[in-house]
Amino acid sequence: MQVTETSAEGLKREFTITVPAGDLEAEITRRLGELGRQIMLPGFRPGRVPMQILRRRFGPSVRGEVLQSTLQTSSSEAISERNLRPALPPKVDIVSAAEGADLEYKMAIELLPEIPEPSFADLGIERLVVEVPEEEVDRAIERIAEQHRKSELIEGPAENGDILVFDVVGKVGDREVPGTSGTDRQVVLGAGTSLPGFEDQLLGAVAREHREVNITFPEGYAAEDLAGKEAVFEIDVKEVRRRLPITIDDELGKAVGLESLSELRQELRQQLQRDYDGASRLRLKRSLLDKLAETYDFAVPPGMVELEFESIWRQHHAQQEMQAKIAAARRAVAPAEGSDHSVDAPAEEAGDATSSLSGEAAVPEALPAEEPGDGAAAVEDAAAGENQENQAEEALKAAYRKIAERRVRLGLLLAEVGRNNNITVTQEEVNQAITREARQRPGYERQVLDFYRQTPNAIDSLRAPIFEDKVIDFIVELAKIGERKTTAEELLALPDPTEEDPSTS
Repeated sequence: MQVTETSAEGLKREFTITVPAGDLEAEITRRLGELGRQIMLPGFRPGRVPMQILRRRFGPSVRGEVLQSTLQTSSSEAISERNLRPALPPKVDIVSAAEGADLEYKMAIELLPEIPEPSFADLGIERLVVEVPEEEVDRAIERIAEQHRKSELIEGPAENGDILVFDVVGKVGDREVPGTSGTDRQVVLGAGTSLPGFEDQLLGAVAREHREVNITFPEGYAAEDLAGKEAVFEIDVKEVRRRLPITIDDELGKAVGLESLSELRQELRQQLQRDYDGASRLRLKRSLLDKLAETYDFAVPPGMVELEFESIWRQHHAQQEMQAKIAAARRAVAPAEGSDHSVDAPAEEAGDATSSLSGEAAVPEALPAEEPGDGAAAVEDAAAGENQENQAEEALKAAYRKIAERRVRLGLLLAEVGRNNNITVTQEEVNQAITREARQRPGYERQVLDFYRQTPNAIDSLRAPIFEDKVIDFIVELAKIGERKTTAEELLALPDPTEEDPSTS
């Protein structure tokens, strides 16, 4: 085998590799001999099939197999002999593979860069520490108490704050409005969760009363065919319930499966602390990655950057398509419940004891649609609009390529730290991650377990973040990380550490 390096530019290498025809022929003959000892052909005893017949019947397929295996083994040998570290599988382009001639092909590879030995002695980052204030625990308890607030039936007229239980049919003209009709709907009068004016017209209602409520849908309503139109809601009141005062005592703790109010307070405090600690760790991790990206700047394989960019771009398009589908669904059908203008909002409920500490990654907004014109002006406007949209897309792609390059560089740096310090992900850690995934999908646990068992490549999506977190923890232990006490408000007011802004990355 002859290997000639033809190009060396940055991390890219190109080689011309030639495998002598004699080596190929010897391997083809050996493979045909093995095949002849295994097969049975009519008219020949086992193992006695002449070579010329084997070549005539199986020569082309065996030659193809030999060429494929030779490409794999010879390229691997060429890489190994030169102690190269490919970033991606090599690209092979066959130049000549005629029968009886040498096999000649070109091999292009991208190498992993030489990564500098990082120093973590003084990164100049800090860990934010939040102690859960008692007032927040109090507010969480009040929300739970509101959720478990009791009510009693009354026979008198409904007042603000009362719960009305009713059946409803909503119509615009003779057409029933989808999503506005139903039975046993509930609304808290005065809560402002229904269409404007809806609750006001139900004040004073009593059980077993029939009322007509006249509403004009707001301009700009989600269902465009209803915007600005008048509707009539036929209401049959079934119950009027008056909410009793909120009670915060040991019974509230028992209502959520605990022994007492003090145990509930302790549980909420611990949950809030876990959430704040998690948010603090996310910000510490982002600060660490930002510092590493700022400190270490080395060449990265273009192919890896391109693969990462394609992944980001696919995700961007998937988010846009999902947003478009949601917007179309909202335009097509009026929301049945849970929107700002629902006519059947449920009784007021408390939210979770803690709120989300991080938001979703921002998705750039689409350009506004151009207004239709006419004649040459319309053509010019359309061309200008298309040109503007293309420029915006190219700018966004350039920004996402910067993000992709940053991710690849940080990934290589963390991988090198892990390799040099023998940081690995154990099978037990992978199993724990699979179990967590299964628990997040109640009722489908078996399907999740089967999916990971039957799809080994999917496990990499679990292994990678575990490895990254372990390397981050290793670096944090070595680095001089300062701590600063802060408030929950300051912690949550900081930019979301899970977002990557294309304008700044």
